[in-house]
Amino acid sequence: MKDFWNNRYSDKAFAYGKEPNAYLEERLGQLKPGKILFPAEGEGRNAVHAATLGFNVWAFDISESGRTKANILANENNVKIDYKIGALPELNYENEAFDAIALIYSHFPSSIKNEYFKLIEDKLKNGGYIIFEGFSKNNLKLKEANPAVGGPSQLDALFSINEISNYFKNYEIIELCEKKINLKEGLYHNDEGSVIRFFGRKK
Repeated sequence: MKDFWNNRYSDKAFAYGKEPNAYLEERLGQLKPGKILFPAEGEGRNAVHAATLGFNVWAFDISESGRTKANILANENNVKIDYKIGALPELNYENEAFDAIALIYSHFPSSIKNEYFKLIEDKLKNGGYIIFEGFSKNNLKLKEANPAVGGPSQLDALFSINEISNYFKNYEIIELCEKKINLKEGLYHNDEGSVIRFFGRKK
């Protein structure tokens, strides 16, 4: 997977554009700036946006090419982000360190998905917020009909409402839904896709 993402992010063009994800932009606008973590952050469009709003931003990914592009974008916007390369269990983020964690198309392999979501919850303060948008299992048939939609081709890398409910049991649910949306994110997320959205506060 590391080679796949390094290859995707090696082009000059930003794979998913430079603009933030629309759902992230909406929800960040409702939060007071604080410490926020972006797992699987890729080329940094969402982390950089949060930094422009005054958040103190941490991010990680397995792709060196992604971090290079993220730093370019941060420089373009005159902000700084703390972007690490590596797997979450190795990065030594403190527990209950973050006021918010944003999971935007963070499609971890099924072999580590449960572990990562548990670790992510551990890193969030009580009273902190999760912002989540990811492709639903129903996106697979949309992608098969129209590959421009993007997203994983493996069903177990996609999400369901029940799965997200299980990952975030101890949360005040502000929003949890599955919906079809029209995507326009760079080269690889376009046209109608099916997503799960979650916005919740850790109790």
